[in-house]
Amino acid sequence: MPADKNMKPEHIRTIHSYVKREGRLTTGQQLALESQWPEFGINYSEAPLNFSTLFNREANTVLEIGFGNGDSLWQMAQAHPEKNYLGIEVHRPGVGHLLHLIEDSECKNIRVSNHDAIDVLAHQIADNSIDRLQLFFPDPWHKRKHNKRRIVQEKFIIQVARTLKPGGTFHLATDWEHYAKHMLQTLNNSDLFKNLSRDKTFVPKPEERPTTKFEKRGHRLGHDVWDLLFQKK
Repeated sequence: MPADKNMKPEHIRTIHSYVKREGRLTTGQQLALESQWPEFGINYSEAPLNFSTLFNREANTVLEIGFGNGDSLWQMAQAHPEKNYLGIEVHRPGVGHLLHLIEDSECKNIRVSNHDAIDVLAHQIADNSIDRLQLFFPDPWHKRKHNKRRIVQEKFIIQVARTLKPGGTFHLATDWEHYAKHMLQTLNNSDLFKNLSRDKTFVPKPEERPTTKFEKRGHRLGHDVWDLLFQKK
């Protein structure tokens, strides 16, 4: 059905970069959401976040989009307590799992958003406020007719550049070769970023990115993984 010509722009259905496969929450995840969200959760609003207030300190801030079950984000935050980590994930079971990890540890340098990353980037992340942005294993939308739904598009790249500090880094990873090539071409064509690989292609897996269960399973199935590392000019 075509859109109503009289429909206001904010009511027109937009394309999301993810499929919301909402699994059932475990008891532990539900309890963690209830008990830990007030301290570590970020409610969505259209007001920019103040990281100094949010984390109660001044520190470099790492933003990860689509952290899955949160294992790797939690590992990074544990390994680097001197940094702030902000994770965005639309699936509540994954958010609940990460909050459960936080609850069972002394890891207090993570904050969590359970909202569409496109909205969060547009409204809650201030200009030049992020030191590093991570996008690991986003939905590849592998069917050609769905390629337009991939999050890595020119408009998204511009938004990422806006939020990163000058010299900030954008780290991506995927196990879909076609998507890896799409990411590489899109970013190499941007005047906003510099490819940090020696040959303008991919980089070896950086030590700071933990190997996830998803990634290990992919390796067992013979899947390769491509990492890309770009720096804001």
